[in-house]
Order: sequence, then C-alpha cells, then structure tokens
Amino acid sequence: MISAIPTSTYRVQMREGVDFAALEAQLDYIAGLGISHLYLSPIFQASEGSTHGYDITDPAEIEPSLGGRQGFDSLASAARDRGLGIILDIVPNHTAFTPQNPWLADVMAHGRASRYARHFDIDWQAGPLVLPFLAEPFEKMLTDGAFRVADGKWWIGDLALPLAPGSDVTDDLRTLHAAQNWKLVHYELERDGITHRRFFNVTGLIGMRVEDPRVFEDTHALIFELVRSGQVQGLRVDHIDGLADPADYLNRLAAALPDTPVWVEKILVGDETLPAGWKTVGTTGYEAGRLIARLLTPEQGLKALDGQWREATGVDEDFAAALARAKAEILDNELAAERRQLVELAAAASSGSAMAEAGPESLREAVTALLIAMPRYRSYVDARGASEEDRALIGRVADQAAQGVRSDQVLRMVASIWQNPGTWEEHAFVARLQQVSGALLAKAQEDTAGFRWTRYLPANEVGAEPDEATITDEEANHTLATRRASDMVLTSSHDTKRSEDSRMRMVAISHLPEDFASLHEASLQLPQAEAVEPLWRWYVLQSCLGLQGADDAPARLAAHLEKAMREAKLTSFWTAPDEASEKAAADFGAAVFAGWDKDQPAALQRLVARAEALSLAQLLFKSLMPGFPDIYRGTEDLALALTDPDNRRAVDWSAMAVLPEAGGFGGEKARWTRTLLALRRDRRDFLDSAAAEVNSSDRGIGLARTHQARQLVARLALPQGAADLPSGDILLDWKASDGTRVCLIDAHFGSEAINI
Repeated sequence: MISAIPTSTYRVQMREGVDFAALEAQLDYIAGLGISHLYLSPIFQASEGSTHGYDITDPAEIEPSLGGRQGFDSLASAARDRGLGIILDIVPNHTAFTPQNPWLADVMAHGRASRYARHFDIDWQAGPLVLPFLAEPFEKMLTDGAFRVADGKWWIGDLALPLAPGSDVTDDLRTLHAAQNWKLVHYELERDGITHRRFFNVTGLIGMRVEDPRVFEDTHALIFELVRSGQVQGLRVDHIDGLADPADYLNRLAAALPDTPVWVEKILVGDETLPAGWKTVGTTGYEAGRLIARLLTPEQGLKALDGQWREATGVDEDFAAALARAKAEILDNELAAERRQLVELAAAASSGSAMAEAGPESLREAVTALLIAMPRYRSYVDARGASEEDRALIGRVADQAAQGVRSDQVLRMVASIWQNPGTWEEHAFVARLQQVSGALLAKAQEDTAGFRWTRYLPANEVGAEPDEATITDEEANHTLATRRASDMVLTSSHDTKRSEDSRMRMVAISHLPEDFASLHEASLQLPQAEAVEPLWRWYVLQSCLGLQGADDAPARLAAHLEKAMREAKLTSFWTAPDEASEKAAADFGAAVFAGWDKDQPAALQRLVARAEALSLAQLLFKSLMPGFPDIYRGTEDLALALTDPDNRRAVDWSAMAVLPEAGGFGGEKARWTRTLLALRRDRRDFLDSAAAEVNSSDRGIGLARTHQARQLVARLALPQGAADLPSGDILLDWKASDGTRVCLIDAHFGSEAINI
C-alpha cells in the first residue's frame, strides 16, 4: 500500500517532450532511485503549445498531447505496480484567457447570460469583457481591414472570437463590435483598462471564482475523480494566496477528499508561519531551501562581499528601500489596473464613513501606501473576520504607511476597513486588496528588486530575503522545531531563480570572498567590461560562476540576461527592450567564459571545489532535516541552470540511468542521492520522530537528528576543521580538493549526545 505522506518526491515537468508514455518508460529508473511518489506539473488541457501547463483551458479534461485520459490511466497503473504514488499540481486560481478556453468562449458568446459567467472573476459593472488582443488601436485596424466575419466568428488573423448569437447579420463591423459581450482594444490598454482579475500581471490568465461552490465543483470534478479512483494520492495547490479565501478553499477540499494530503505553494516571509487551522499537511518547501542556503552562508564572508559590492557598484541603499521603490513602480505600471479597481472598491466600501470623506486621489494614496508597507504576501481576513495576528499585522502596516503621507486620516479609515470589514462592499474591497498585495510583492521582489539588488544572488530566490542571507543557530533550531514530517524540502524547482548547484556555486563566494574579488578585478580588465554598468558586471560574474562548465553556457547566459535585465526594469523592459545594453552584458559574460576556459584561474578552481562540497552538504541537509526531500527531475546529477526556461531544459534520461557508475562530481552526487533516498525510506520511523539540531562555528556546520540512543549527523567540515568529526560509522564521505569534507555519520551512544 502506498503511504499517504511520501518519503521523497520526484518532480517531473510534463510537456516539451515529456508525455505520459515517455514518463512511464522512466518509472523503473525513478523507482530505483528510492523515490516514493511522482510529483507532476499540471496535466490538464492547456493552451495550444503550452510549455508548462499552468495556462489551463479546460480543467475537466486531461491534455490530449500528453496522452489524454488513457495515457494517464496507463501511467497511474504502471506507477502503482512499482509502489509509486502520484501527487498532482492543481491550479484553482486561474485558467487561460483565450477563446481556446471553452468556458470563456461561452462567456464571450453569451455574456452575463452564460452558465459560466460567474466562474470567472470579471467586473461586469465596467461594461463588456475587455480583450486587449490588438497590435494597434481598434479604429486603425478596422480602417486597415484587419477584421473579418466568417462562420459566425470575428476573425483577427488566425484568432477567432465567438459572436453573440444573432449578431452576425450586419456588414457594419463597428456596429457589430458594439453589440458583443466583449470589446477589442490595443494591448497597451491592459496596463489599466482590463476588466478581469489576472494572475499577477499576466493578462493571459484569468482568475477563477472558486469561492463559489458551483465553480469549485466544476473546476475540481476531474481532480476528485482521479483521487477517488485511487490513481492520485496527493495534491499540490498552486498559488494559494491568489484565492479570495484560502482557508475556506482548503476546508472544501478537505471535506471532498478527507484522507488526501494537500500541500500549498505558499511563500512564508521572515518568521511567518502558515495560518492556524489551514487544512494542509505543509508547504511545498521554499522556506526549507532558504534555511539551507542561510545555514551555508557565513556571516563574515557576507560582510566582506557586501563591502566589495558597494565599492564596486556605488549602491548605498538597503534592500528594503529597493523593494519599496520597486513596489511603487509596479503599482504605477504592471499593476495599475489592479490599483485602479482597488480605489473604486475602496470608494464603495468607505461611502458614508464617519472617519473620513475620501476622494479618489486620497484613496489612491492610501491604498498605495498600505500596499507598499505590507511586508508579507497577504493577510487572511475573511467572512469570519481578522485573526489577532492579522489585526496586529495590519496595525503595524498602517503605522509604517502613515509615515509617508501628509494626512493619515483616509489611510487610517482604509486600514480600519481592512481590519474589520462588515458590509458586502467592505468585504469585497478587503478580499481584492489581499489578492493584489501578494501579486505586488511577488512582482516587486522576485521579478524586479531581486534583479536590481545584486549583492548576493543565492539570497535573491523564491521564498528568500536578500537582506536576510545568514542565520544564527538559535534561529535555525527554532525553525527546525516547527517543521513536520509531512513538510516538503525543496532546493530546485521550475520556479527557482537558480538551480541548486548553481546556487551553491554562488554561496561559495561567501566562503571565499577574496577569490571572488580576484575574479571580479580580473574581469574589469576585459575590453567588454567598459560597456556594462557596474551593477550588471557584478550580476554577470556571479551568473558565469553558476554556469561555468555547463553546455552552451554563453548562449544560455545571454538568454538569461535578456530576461534578467527586462525584469529589473532599469533601462530595458519587455515592452521597450534596450538590446544594446543586453548585448553588451552578454558579450561581457562570453568574454569571462572564454578567459576561464583558456586559463582557469586558481581562484575559480577553489570556488568550484568549495561549491561541490556545499552542494553535497545541501543534499545531506535536505535529506536529513524534518520533512521529506523533493527531487527536481535531473538534479540527481550536477544541475547548473538559471531562471526558467533555462531550468526546464530537457533531461537526458539515458545519461541519468548510468550516472551512478560515472566518475566526477555528477556521479558522486547521484550515488549520494540514491543512498540518502534509501535512508529516508528505510529509517522513516527514526527520521519522523527524531529531534533536529544544528551547530555551527568557523570550523564547520553540523545537523544532527537524535532519537533515544541513536544519532545521524550531517557534517560540513571546513578545511580548518576537517579532522574535527564526531565518532561513529561514516556512511558517506567526500573530501574536496581544498580540504573541505562532507560526511554523514551514524552514531550510537549512551545518555550523552555527541558533539556535532
């Protein structure tokens, strides 16, 4: 029988050459690793050509190009035969904003009369559904003859939009357009003119109203069938913070599937914990990956890097200031439509208030200040009101936001509504405010400030805090004490900004800051350096270190820099790219790679050697800490990759199969992975109950799991402490060329714990 809680998961990205049949062919390999559960990206029908599956068009169907229901049935049966469970990634927050979406096509045709009109988060009070699909303004395209009507549809090139029944009887296209339940506009109007709730600022994804019981049932019918049939053993809920009421959603899911474990993709900020009472067995593990990276980052080395970075770039602000500025810019641009709607909702919510009489500009100022001051993704005020924790949080946010406004009267009124909504209008405002605050933090931190504040890229990660890159033993042990056996531990995913081994390449610079300074100084002598801003030179050099030795590294770096510079939104933007600056940065990176390939500097060799030890330490801690490890496909090998789509490159399964017999670091990592996954499986009872403790010094870092008279110790011993190891049976041992040693030790002892 397959256990409900995994001992390990293997995350597989479906699509781009991986369908059900292709995955079924790899099940012997995956089971042989010691994996207990497959963890699949979305398998539901998605937009044509989708590379990731999160743009679902029909949640009631399995994607035909993956093999459809028949292909999934075969995979599920084959997995069960090998003792493998299946966890599905589900996407309740949104579907694709396209006429390929049959429910949305019905809404386009029938408007508010459609059976599915209430399924989508559409502001019908604002008029027809706005479709920002046009390359140019409507009137110009109409004059140019860009539109035609045929087969009961309105055509724009190859895109066909359904017409309202009975409305295709006129040759006057302007009149016909005005008679529709939708309105075509230039794509630039998406900034502040759309009428549907988006996923972040992605206009092509439309929010679903799963808070409505009918919508919940319709969007989850197939999911329920797959779980109840025994084909699926667990669910991973994508973007839980996008929902109007996450707690209510999880309650409905638990009522429908009472014995099914559910994990939530939730970014926890600082010391934030999951809200009390949520029906979930844990998060997908970003906070665990953050903890490991912080444990492996020495404070003194980070301080040295900070000084070098500020001297090299001239940056004198902290990350909080960079983030606040990014938030303000995002609200003025990418999320302008969301703020405009929030101001309108705030006006309705505050009508008749005795606290303040607010006009649109004062409400805009108040909403902006509160959103910028919000330190977490969101609060969780719902129909039951605000928890004491949320009331205190909102109070602190209001106090901070009030410092930046001339009069805080309107701001205090809005904060009061947030803390204690009573009317329908107040609840509507608070629900949307909470959804927008998460989108804002994600876009401003992960996708803007995280590419600007370039000091130490391992901390510029999903779920991490760039200005909290280290951790004390006391803080780490407090965190470990709160973790459950059912929590995931994640170090790489399709969403992480750097793969786990690339991240450790960059963590190595905090161990050897002078070596990185040496590489930086040498890079400034390259003629290509002059055309690159100092901020980007520092970024490029870390990225080069993260990809050094990988296939096609210069081309992959160039593609990454294009994305990074446009996400940073300093001089280059997706809508207005600065191709000259992007090329200059790519040329600089290529020159760095060429120099390293020609004559590998001793500093680079030391950094890579230290990174290999750090990668194995990361794998040890990931496998030994409370929770269970999630292995992102292919990362049992040396995994060097940057932001997606680079981290979704195809896996060479044939190479993976023979990797444990191979030499080099990749082979060693594969062997360690198999050993550790077997240990997770065979010593589950011990690891599920053992206490966890870390201990660090300038001689190394240890993580111990202790229960009764047994202790397992994962130890990273730095060169000065390589001989200082606890006694016991050494299960795994690695000695890097610089003298760093990584060990897993099985100790038996009496009443006294051993020193780690």
